[in-house]
Amino acid sequence: MAKDKKSKSDSKKAKLAEKKQKQEKKAQKKEKTKTSKLEGSDAEDVDLDAVLAEYKKAQEEFEKITEIVSEAPPKPRSSPTFLASPSNSNQLLLFGGETWNGALANFYNDLNIYYTDRDEWHCVTSPNAPLPRSGHAWCRGGNQKDSVFLFGGEFSSPKQGTFYHYNDFWRLEPSSREWTRIETKGKTPPARSGHRMTYYKNYIILFGGFQDTSNQTKYLNDLWLYDTQNFFWYCPTLPPAQLKPDARSSFTFLPHEQGAVLFGGYSRVKKTVSANKSAKGASQGQRNILKPVVHEDCFFLRITQPPADSPPNTPPNVRWEKRKKPANAPAPPRAGSTMTYHKGRGIMFGGVHDVEQTEEGMDSEFFNHLFAWNIERNRFFPLALRKARVQKKTPASEQRVGRRGRAQANEEELLKQLAALQAGSSLEDAENMDIDIKAEKEPEEPEKPVREMPVSMEFPHPRFNAQLAVQDDVLYIYGGTYEAKDREYTFDDLYAIDLGKMDGCKQVFKREDDTWVGSDDEDEDEDEDDDEDEEDEEEDAEMFDEEPEALLSPSKRKKKQVDEASIPDTASSVGSIGDDESEADTVATTVDDGLPHPRPFESRREFFVRTSNEWQEILMTSLRWKGIQPESLTIKEIKAKAFELSEEKWWDCREEITALEDEQEAAGIGEVVSLADKGDTGAGGAGRRR
Repeated sequence: MAKDKKSKSDSKKAKLAEKKQKQEKKAQKKEKTKTSKLEGSDAEDVDLDAVLAEYKKAQEEFEKITEIVSEAPPKPRSSPTFLASPSNSNQLLLFGGETWNGALANFYNDLNIYYTDRDEWHCVTSPNAPLPRSGHAWCRGGNQKDSVFLFGGEFSSPKQGTFYHYNDFWRLEPSSREWTRIETKGKTPPARSGHRMTYYKNYIILFGGFQDTSNQTKYLNDLWLYDTQNFFWYCPTLPPAQLKPDARSSFTFLPHEQGAVLFGGYSRVKKTVSANKSAKGASQGQRNILKPVVHEDCFFLRITQPPADSPPNTPPNVRWEKRKKPANAPAPPRAGSTMTYHKGRGIMFGGVHDVEQTEEGMDSEFFNHLFAWNIERNRFFPLALRKARVQKKTPASEQRVGRRGRAQANEEELLKQLAALQAGSSLEDAENMDIDIKAEKEPEEPEKPVREMPVSMEFPHPRFNAQLAVQDDVLYIYGGTYEAKDREYTFDDLYAIDLGKMDGCKQVFKREDDTWVGSDDEDEDEDEDDDEDEEDEEEDAEMFDEEPEALLSPSKRKKKQVDEASIPDTASSVGSIGDDESEADTVATTVDDGLPHPRPFESRREFFVRTSNEWQEILMTSLRWKGIQPESLTIKEIKAKAFELSEEKWWDCREEITALEDEQEAAGIGEVVSLADKGDTGAGGAGRRR
């Protein structure tokens, strides 16, 4: 029996030694990773204003507007803008966008033009083009039908540690390729991304979008109208009782003869949920999360022009009117479905339905369906491709029938009779006369495309945030995004569908996405550390199952203190340093030099999760100064005491943080913002379901 106990004891010691060795190895690896990340991170040390100044300086080197024929289509990109040129019936305009290859982000400000009649891409460079951006919006100019207006967007550092929102306003003249920045008096819309714009008579209408601050993503529902005649922005004051759309981005905004119509969209709303429950079923408090919401509502924006005798800069009368949910709307609801306007209807393609979000990621379903939304009837109709009818060829002898055939025969007879008279022959011999009848000129066929484009009876691959444009009843679908595991695929293709015939999907071009680099080393490290991570998770779970003292009720806290006092050996050594440690803790939490600081809108638990390693280092340094070896404590005890330190700091800074929260709610956007440790936006625009 003693032998069994001894063998079990030896086995337990061996396991502990092995576990300790793994932890040391993992700590070294984490320290190495942390160091490399700090060395390569641009979250803190990149001055985006300086980066943009460099872009502007390089752009000013262009002496004039130049347009060159591109050897290949433009580089792949997500979240650009795509529009049929309002001044030319055979040109498509593509501006801006970004790429993310898993390691670096790249933004563009090139204007690319596709000539549909020549199958050519042209690239335009200009000394005064807008700076690189993505997530911006543009639309044609209503009464200024040959102009295009652009507002906002965002730009980030290469590793997306920091980013910048724009609030600049531009006009593009597609015929001359000239950009002009519009300077207006009075208030202008705040900086934003993911918004939408449309037009009504002499107004440019802007609504929604989102702003990223250092602590949250804020979705907007403000409405702005720009008067292209008086050069003035209006922000109509709506009656408090009037129903209006909720804040959102990535929605449909289409022109209407009496205003505009809005459908759908995407946003994230704050929701308080219960934290994980302990093994005994006790709740550990609550935490705030951002819950994704796919909107399915529909609104009509009615705009009434001010009377002709109104004073200058009189705003129009504006009213939101909620419509019923469109009939036969696509199901399930989907985000990232893009829509373009075509003859009183919207043409919608693609989208993504997020099924369930877990710790491992998002389980999503992607679509490639095509729908037409009849705006007046407020109803969706699915569109399908169908094979063209094959016409039977008839013999040449049977083709010359009908009025045209009889007219040609009479013409030949008259010419023969005229030839007989000129030759001095009788009319009876006219039938045997040979005449030179000029064949009727056939109408010239349009020039054939330079190359044959493959046609498929299937729609393009499922995707979301594709760019759509309609030119001469032909729908063009450019790019878009698809997600698989941790990778984002940016489609590099262009398709054309004749909306009148629906006789196939023509592939203008398609290139494989080979730009993704990701981080294979990190994947290997994750595979190697699976076991260690599971063990750490179990330890963390045990620690929080016991509920840190900061979250316990007074009775439970007292009971926990009594239980800890009765623990022998290691626990007693911890108790013996209690007074000294508490004194050191007081100093550590009251002096603000080099200590982790809570952020606005950050809960106690979130603060500790973010700064746990730092507080553990502070605790162990404090113990060493007191001559106590941290190795005498268990990992669980170190984490518990580190949590107590972080909680005291959180409460000490509460008034200061509350004031910051109030200030940032009212602060304007447009400054450089850090995305380090910011989990609600992710890397790149795709995750935002623009």
